[in-house]
Amino acid sequence: MALTMKRTHLPLNALRVFDAAARHLSFTRAADELAVTPAAVGQQIRALEDHLGTVLFRRTSKGLELTDEGCAGLDPLREGFLRFEESVQAMQAGQASDHYAIACPREFYAQWLAPRLAAFGKENPGVRFQFVADEDADFTEANLDLAIRLVDGPGDLEGVELAPARRVVVASPDASDAHGYWIDWPGAPLPEGSEVSVSVGNAGQALSSAVAGMGKAILPYLLAEEALESGRLTALEGPDEGRRAYWLVAPLPQWRQKKVKALVAYLAKD
Repeated sequence: MALTMKRTHLPLNALRVFDAAARHLSFTRAADELAVTPAAVGQQIRALEDHLGTVLFRRTSKGLELTDEGCAGLDPLREGFLRFEESVQAMQAGQASDHYAIACPREFYAQWLAPRLAAFGKENPGVRFQFVADEDADFTEANLDLAIRLVDGPGDLEGVELAPARRVVVASPDASDAHGYWIDWPGAPLPEGSEVSVSVGNAGQALSSAVAGMGKAILPYLLAEEALESGRLTALEGPDEGRRAYWLVAPLPQWRQKKVKALVAYLAKD
């Protein structure tokens, strides 16, 4: 049976102050480096000495000196900070700057996202994309960088709206006899008393059903835009202001990544 040792709580901030004070042998110069006051440095050192039960510095006529105990701990401490830096670099390297994992509705990927990713790839040779069809996938479990979701806001995530929330009533121009029937899906409540030809699960399926001539549908304009421009759909009403829009979203740590900022800026520029 493997034994685990309980880790001692490490006063990391005080240890960082000790390292700076030991290098400069001056609380004032350590304070300048750390952008704090000399009094704050002294307070951290005293707290660390209380925590360790030993004296780390002594004042002499020549100035500040390290005690034997302070000298004994200094090299392992600096090696530890170096390992911390290596650990951070390793974690950052694990998120390759040329690889993007993106969750997005399948039809929106085909209609809107894929052409823009292709253009982004031409401007940034070597980038690779991994597509996850479930836009509600968990960021941690799927190791996602970004998600595109049809929502009324980013919620607890950081986000940017790809386009204003607009909706449009569309139908196939070749199926005028079906224009009296509606395609029902959860994101677009239909007028009361509407005759429904088919019920589907999401906006992408409603788009495909409308293109196939199965009836008319209320769709996000951004999703229907390409089909309208190509003539596969015709607009019966709108586009009008809607409630939900396509948002690029990510947790704050991903949002701060340089690669994510670059892709977000590119996709949001339209």
